[in-house]
Amino acid sequence: MKIAEFLKECRESEIEFIDFRFTDIKGTWHHVTYDIDSIDEDTFKNGLPFDGSSIPAWQPINESDMILMPDLEVGTHFIDPFTADPTMVVFCDVLNTDYTPYEKCPRSIAKQAQKHLEESGIADTAFFGAENEFFVFENVKIRDQINSQCYWVDTPEGEWNADNIEDYEYNTGHRPGTKGGYFPVPPVDSMMDLRAEMVKVLKEVGLETFVVHHEVAQGQGEIGVKFGTLVEAADNVQKLKYVVKMVAHLNGKTATFMPKPLYGDNGNGMHTHQSLWKDGKNLFYKKGEYGNLSDIARWYIGGIFHHAHAVAALTNASTNSYKRLIPGFEAPSILTFSSRNRSASCRIPFGSGEKSTRIEMRFPDSSANPYLAFAAMLMAGLDGIKNKYEPVGPMDIDLFELTLDEIREKGIKQLPHTLREALEALIADHEFLKPVFTEDFIQTYQHYKFETQVWPDEARPTAYEFKSTYSC
Repeated sequence: MKIAEFLKECRESEIEFIDFRFTDIKGTWHHVTYDIDSIDEDTFKNGLPFDGSSIPAWQPINESDMILMPDLEVGTHFIDPFTADPTMVVFCDVLNTDYTPYEKCPRSIAKQAQKHLEESGIADTAFFGAENEFFVFENVKIRDQINSQCYWVDTPEGEWNADNIEDYEYNTGHRPGTKGGYFPVPPVDSMMDLRAEMVKVLKEVGLETFVVHHEVAQGQGEIGVKFGTLVEAADNVQKLKYVVKMVAHLNGKTATFMPKPLYGDNGNGMHTHQSLWKDGKNLFYKKGEYGNLSDIARWYIGGIFHHAHAVAALTNASTNSYKRLIPGFEAPSILTFSSRNRSASCRIPFGSGEKSTRIEMRFPDSSANPYLAFAAMLMAGLDGIKNKYEPVGPMDIDLFELTLDEIREKGIKQLPHTLREALEALIADHEFLKPVFTEDFIQTYQHYKFETQVWPDEARPTAYEFKSTYSC
């Protein structure tokens, strides 16, 4: 879209403010707002200056000046449905003051990954479709003190409220129970109207949704959003998370995409569907093969599995991620592929033809920065195609039933068990990322995650450690 067309659209919609948004390394959205009367075409051509030293793990204070460059492609702006005054939200890339892409801007990295794909000659388009699960709670309490480490979350759907008549007006007795939340009708599903409101707002911001349902865990939901190109799909994750959190907030509730907020129940994943296309043809499709998968698709899976420990540092980016990746909770860590089998790290969804053939990586979660996670999987997959890496599989058995010895006997690798392991793997194995992830970014990323996730988590005692060790 041309700048003049965009400003005309704003005037016709009686927009009063422009809200410019960008994403940091963690995946958090930041914004700065301008009165529409204070900006013109030159603002969009020249970009907006801001302080990069105030963003975690970005610029030092002596090199703080940076530029926000608005992106006016289709789908990169929408009217904010939550502001009191008419406000247009615009996605931005972060540039250096010489107008080159900033190497630590996740959205710029994702764009570089798309460009690298096109230049590789393998394909011209990568489609991604994320399934971001979330919890809705009534309340959350967190205590992080020198003598006390604890949290408390609550939902009326929680089985711990079976005898509670103090915190609620009355106790209905209708609850899904642990692992009992998949597809029940109301009143067991208490969030049907809330999800419907989320869907309506998602439509307002330009997202096409399809499946909408209660997920397996207590207080858990999912809203399916149509796939898109790599950058588009990552933009859509940012929109989805914003809308889900805000709709819950305005209804007096709190939504979270945290991978594992409940012990003993399913966690939140970001199952990621992927396919490569060239000249309008799906390169992952070959009729008659297992799951209708082509050699290219199989090698792509092999590349992700080959680099899985390093990739996990970007797709499972929190210490909490690895509390989700344990057998029995539909969050597979066993690196094999299978058709229609949700116990495999890579599922081949049922599809009736070329257009629907794709792979679904089931281990990522929403603590990941979507731009970095999608770019990392693409780069690993392309490396797999280049080197013709063969993945273990297919395996159609229930992998959750295998013992550790049986997994080893079958020669199946697993994902790392901690974020520390994943980050150490990223340090050792990141050459495959080099065409789009710079060495400085990789070093900054791993230092940032060690300092904000690994070391603080490892330093804190937990309630279970008191339970198991206090009387030793």
